[in-house]
Amino acid sequence: MKEFLMIFRSEINDKFGPAPEQTVHNIQEWMDWMGGIAAQGKMTGGSRLSFEGKTLKPNNVIADGPYAEVKEIIGGTIIVKATDLDEAMKLAEGCPILAHGGNVEVRSIIPVNS
Repeated sequence: MKEFLMIFRSEINDKFGPAPEQTVHNIQEWMDWMGGIAAQGKMTGGSRLSFEGKTLKPNNVIADGPYAEVKEIIGGTIIVKATDLDEAMKLAEGCPILAHGGNVEVRSIIPVNS
């Protein structure tokens, strides 16, 4: 089995502020989808990312915010195990972000030999 990184992207929405019950529903959708992958023994980890951050650029220039020059944000990632990219893409189907106009980028992970 190989490992694949799923990167969850969506457009920046300054007006985003769902009602508490919608937030609970959204969280449950994510938990159900990731729980289905975990139940297959194919999820190895993941994390949600905050909107706060900085970017280090060449010559030690530090820019506020990781998304200063783009219209999309990365909201989080998970790592899954699959036999190939096609299987990893199948696991990405049903991701809740797709229903809200976002996308899932799936990339194979190249192990670093120590």
